[in-house]
Amino acid sequence: MILDVGMLAVSQVALYFTIKYLVNQIDVGGDPDRKKQLDKGNKVLERIGLKDGDLDEHERTIAAEIISPEDMNVTFADIGGLDGIITSLRETVIFPLTHPQLFTSSSLLSAPKGVLLYGPPGCGKSMLAKALAKESGANFINISVSTLTNKWYGESNKLVHALFSLAKRLKPCIIFIDEIDCFLRERGKGDHEVTGMMKAEFMTQWDGLVTDKDSRILVLGATNRPNDIDPAILRRLPKRFAIRLPDRAQRLKILQLMLKNTPLSPTLSLDLLAAETEGLSGSDLHELCRNAAMHPLKEVMRREGGLEGVGADFKLRPLTLKDFLTLDGDVLPPPGTNEPIAVAKQVNSYNATISELEIDDLS
Repeated sequence: MILDVGMLAVSQVALYFTIKYLVNQIDVGGDPDRKKQLDKGNKVLERIGLKDGDLDEHERTIAAEIISPEDMNVTFADIGGLDGIITSLRETVIFPLTHPQLFTSSSLLSAPKGVLLYGPPGCGKSMLAKALAKESGANFINISVSTLTNKWYGESNKLVHALFSLAKRLKPCIIFIDEIDCFLRERGKGDHEVTGMMKAEFMTQWDGLVTDKDSRILVLGATNRPNDIDPAILRRLPKRFAIRLPDRAQRLKILQLMLKNTPLSPTLSLDLLAAETEGLSGSDLHELCRNAAMHPLKEVMRREGGLEGVGADFKLRPLTLKDFLTLDGDVLPPPGTNEPIAVAKQVNSYNATISELEIDDLS
């Protein structure tokens, strides 16, 4: 009798795991995007030394968003004009992550559990986050809302839990949330129940990092709308850096970095070019340099009627100031005007709206 009961129990357990495996296989096979995501996660896990069998299904889904520091190709040396902020990040974030043994004499000597980078679009917030992960040697989880959402009730909470449990396995680890205001915006009565539960689970897991002094996990957010973030989230982001539009000296450094491998005319003054580009962000300057670099090539194409008869050893002429001041299509107006292309005000009005958040404004 006892033997029969034991055999029945074993068979029921075996049946349960068989059905669970088949359901998972059917689910993955019917969703090619999810299967591709899991395959990507498995490759990342192999590279960083974790086995797929050590993780549950939700952790494997999050693993697809892991970026190893070896795969990062951005360092602080590639970022111009943010020297003060980079120095502060080294002192308050990188050193506690890379040398934890030197910060054990007091409970106050530790890296912050949350850092916020905020400022106008195109000023290098995401680039700074990647360089931070590279310089600290930390694994980088680039998380998005789509990764944490699921059509099944309660699955989003499990994915949020898996995000933090996986980060603990990978420490030191940086959880990066770009456009954090979209995911963790201020809560209200109109929020969907699932969204509210996901935010609550995120904050609960985040608070667990504060109680674990040896976690070496950092939540890093970036946004150009800091005032839309929930106050409870802002409280968990005690270190905040304003990444403003570059001034003349910063624009000069950015231009020098972007054009260091490009032939320039001796008559081209980068200092004058920096003065002429007031109000442009780092992304705008990159596009300006790209357009300028195309002008000599376009001259060759127009002169030769194409590129079919041009040899591979031909050399383009050096860039001149005229190449930078002559743009294709409509010329962008100064910030704050509406002709010929409508653009949002981004200099004075933006700095006024974010002034209340300026705690570590070193720009």
